[in-house]
Amino acid sequence: MTHSATVPSPVTAAWQPPPGSYRITRTFDFAAAHHLDGMPDGHRCARNHGHTWTIEVTLSSTRLVGPGWVADFADLNPLGAFIEDTLDHRDLNEVLPAPPTSELLAAFLADWCIRHLETRLGARLESIVVSEGGANRVEFRPDRRRAQ
Repeated sequence: MTHSATVPSPVTAAWQPPPGSYRITRTFDFAAAHHLDGMPDGHRCARNHGHTWTIEVTLSSTRLVGPGWVADFADLNPLGAFIEDTLDHRDLNEVLPAPPTSELLAAFLADWCIRHLETRLGARLESIVVSEGGANRVEFRPDRRRAQ
């Protein structure tokens, strides 16, 4: 059986993507130590210890810029520089403005991204995911209702 209809080319000047949103994620790693005050006697998090932390930053937009992207991944390099300069091979108890839990680290980095990346990129921060290594991850999503 043959088809007489011509299959249209998938790439045409008139093609437009369906309505929706786009998300991009970039991952950064750094090594740092911390401890948590106020833990019960003998709790392992009360002792100074280190992790190889993984940070995932996700941005979203309903509009694409440039050749058709949410943002150039290289435009996230300032976050990598901030992480390297401020957090890498440091004691997080000495450099963070809050107790160095994964949850508060995620919120701290989200605050930095909102203040330093969103205005330049035109994309919105969706989430920051922090992992101390292993199977555990924490995700922070900014509450945009409170910011208005």
